[in-house]
Amino acid sequence: MTILVSACLLGENCKYDGGSNRTDWLIRLQKQHRLIPVCPEILGGLPAPRMPAEISEGRVISKDGRSFDEAFRNGARKALRIAEESGIDCAILQSRSPSCGKGVIYDGTFSGKLVPGNGVFASLLENNGFTVIDVREAERMFGQSAD
Repeated sequence: MTILVSACLLGENCKYDGGSNRTDWLIRLQKQHRLIPVCPEILGGLPAPRMPAEISEGRVISKDGRSFDEAFRNGARKALRIAEESGIDCAILQSRSPSCGKGVIYDGTFSGKLVPGNGVFASLLENNGFTVIDVREAERMFGQSAD
């Protein structure tokens, strides 16, 4: 299988805080499948580290009130092109992210509250017919255990 993966899950330091969400079982999955890392936020021109962002009223806003919406959407479109050109079978994305969150994201108040919804990139992938899997669900599907 060819699987598009949130780059932070593969250990790339592209999270808002400059770190990663390294997921060792997913890194080991590279032995059986072709994994393609992408970070829509970096592709959209945002640095790492950067101010945290959440979706509020349909727009991506940083914690200090700046609009990150254009960068998130541009990065999502670039990452979609990578998915299309690579012929991916599915995408495994980081939980709760305003880019990659699948099914549940933060509510836009920076209070830690979760609400139903998808991040900008996860929505774009699904709207273009791709299967999107949250990393937690992927762990159950692929029968892996976290280290």
